[in-house]
This record gives sequence, C-alpha cells and structure tokens, in this order.
Amino acid sequence: METKWLEDFVSLAETRSFSRSAQLRHVTQPAFSRRIQSLEAWAGTDLVDRSSYPTRLTPAGQTLYDQALEMLQALQSTRAMMRAHTAAAQDVIEFAVPHTLAFTFFPSWLSGLREISGPIKSRLIALNVHDAVMRLVEGSCDLLIAYHHAAQPIRLDAERYEMLPLGRELLAPYVRPNEQGAPLYMLPGTASQPVPYLAYAPGAYLGRAVDQLVKQGGTPVHLDRIYETDMAEGLKAMALEGHGIAFLPSSAVRKEVRAKKLVSAGGGLEAELDIRIYRARPLDNQKGKRTVQVFWSRLAENLARNKA
Repeated sequence: METKWLEDFVSLAETRSFSRSAQLRHVTQPAFSRRIQSLEAWAGTDLVDRSSYPTRLTPAGQTLYDQALEMLQALQSTRAMMRAHTAAAQDVIEFAVPHTLAFTFFPSWLSGLREISGPIKSRLIALNVHDAVMRLVEGSCDLLIAYHHAAQPIRLDAERYEMLPLGRELLAPYVRPNEQGAPLYMLPGTASQPVPYLAYAPGAYLGRAVDQLVKQGGTPVHLDRIYETDMAEGLKAMALEGHGIAFLPSSAVRKEVRAKKLVSAGGGLEAELDIRIYRARPLDNQKGKRTVQVFWSRLAENLARNKA
C-alpha cells in the first residue's frame, strides 16, 4: 500500500468527485481511478459506493477515511520531527521551481527581497512543472513558484493552499537576426515554406501554452518542428545559433534582446504569463516552520503595500 493512495482517497472523500480529485491530485482520471481500485484491493473490500452520485463512501470507506486522516497527520508530524533534528533545516526555505524560472526569475527576485526580509537561506529544487507541484502537494518543499496561464491553470485546492502573485511576463517568439539586424525567420510562414520551429517537448507546461497561443491566433501559422526540449534555456541556445524561432519568456531573453542577439519573430503572437508563489496553509501556526511563516508574512505585506 502506498501513502499516495490514502491521499487520493481522502481527496475523493472530500470532493465526492473522481474528476475533481484527479485534477487536484494532478493525474488523469483513469490513473486516479486505478489508484482507488488498488487501495480497495489492498483493503479487501469496496470503499466507494459507485451506484450513487455524487460519490459517497461505503461504511468501510468511512472507517478508512477517519483512520487515513490520523495516519497521514501522524506521518507529516513524524517527518517534521525528523527534519527538526537538523537545526539548519529550520533556517532554510526550500523552493520548488520549474527550470525556466529557476534560471531566469528566481535569482533576481530573491535579490530584490533582501530589503524586506534580510538575508535568506534557501534551497532551490529545479524540476518540471508537474514534479514541482507534486513536491508541494507531498510536503517535500516549503514553497512553490510557478507560471500560471488561464489555458493551463495549476489546480491547487484553495482551502489547502494559498497563493501570492509575484509578477507577469510575456511569452513570445524570438529568433537570431541577420547581419542587417532583421529576423532570420519571420512568422507566420507559408505552407510551402514553413518556419523552422524550436519547440518544447510534448507535455511541457510552456509548450502547452504555446500550442494554445498558436491555435487561437487569427492568422494560420506554418511551423516546421525541427527540434524540441523541455527547457527554455535549451531552446534559447538553439535560437542564438540561428536554427529557428523559439517561444521564450521575456525574463529568459532580456539580456540577449538588449544586446540584439535575439529579435522578435513577429506574427503578433504573445501570451501573458502570471508568476505565482504557493504554500500549504499551516494546520497549526505553532507547529509550522517559523522561517517560512515570517517570510510569507513579510512578502504578503510588501505586495499589499506595492499594490496600494
């Protein structure tokens, strides 16, 4: 039996919806259903009454739900006690950050916070978006920083997680200029001469945002997908060598655009991305990591002042 099965089951008991819980747990609905079935196989009895809607628990399921809450809370408390054995752990804030933001946004953002929070001891965990979100869900980091796009929202239960907005930036197409400073390639291209396209790998968060952007554009775009990777820095390196166009966040190309090593590839295709920070709502303010609570409070106060 895996603890994530219990977490899935608790989510299902609270939402009473397989589809909603699958979204909150960041898995497909078929995968979520299989995990519930695996838990039932382990328990040796039905836990969910599938003849009703909304979903409800069987008597055995209700018993397991009550016990699961206690078991998961005990596991979280035990992990907190283990981490407390390392004094330094209480002073270090662990951030889970997608690769692109880890390379571009995070260093300058952290530097700008010194005035409001003083020196910060931090540990950066750079991952893809899905794994970064799961770090927060599983309690393996203190804070998550991620992009948010209306077409690709990160679905975290607002009752369990809170969010603060950190800023915005544009996702747009860039390309190396020729000797005259004009773009080597221009959008939208034609059916007979598609534009060489440096793409995000299938499933990458920014790749899905780009796909939505191209699909919703008013003018048909003709792209020849010649290269792919899941990291924006990899696409930028290929664009700098003149291999094609790449859709990149503005923070990733600020220096290159200023130095005129990259220019806009045109086409009028731009998407605005929010940058957000998330944390799990502390169940008990006395037991939460004090360094994180102080940091979050100061950050929230500073954002409120700037907004006013």
